[in-house]
Amino acid sequence: MRDHQTSGTADGTPEARAADEVHEVREVRDSKVLAAMSHPLRRRLLDILRVDGPSTVSVLAGRTGQAVGNISHHLKVLAAGELVEEVPELARDRRERWWRRSPGVLSWSSADFPDDPVAAAAESLVLERQTALVRQWFAERENHPEPWRRAAFTTDHWARLSVAELAELEEKVFALLSSLADREIPDDGQERELVFLSVRAVPGQP
Repeated sequence: MRDHQTSGTADGTPEARAADEVHEVREVRDSKVLAAMSHPLRRRLLDILRVDGPSTVSVLAGRTGQAVGNISHHLKVLAAGELVEEVPELARDRRERWWRRSPGVLSWSSADFPDDPVAAAAESLVLERQTALVRQWFAERENHPEPWRRAAFTTDHWARLSVAELAELEEKVFALLSSLADREIPDDGQERELVFLSVRAVPGQP
């Protein structure tokens, strides 16, 4: 499972684009790191930092409706796993603390965590998060203009693939989605909204 870790480009800020220049893949083999990223609030903090770029604790608290102290605690847990890092050069005084997502792509497999409940919890959290975001769209889509309602889509297919072909598909899909997520937003006057992109490919039976 890959988690696109580059700090967000949705707002096209220089800080976000600078962080996106680094695309090394980090193989997660430490159960403690996997546990750090497998908490609902910490996962949301990672997403906010990805989309909005560097942020202060107080802003993150406002975005999530959480107490500042609680946000600070979870950021420290993420920092211990090197999932986020401080950006002291953005601080205007000694009391202000800025954070950003650590750049790069996280990659992990449940096969590397046999019989480890942390891996099962991590996979469950990812699925719940993806489902919740889609359900949120279902609940709110009538508030969007008709062209956006038509443009949003889902699709599924059945195909007989080898392990090598499935791995090749992953690389192609990941490259396509990364090219959209990592690009500098074109200055062409077109309206753009933040879009959640998610793909799954798992063996199964109809």
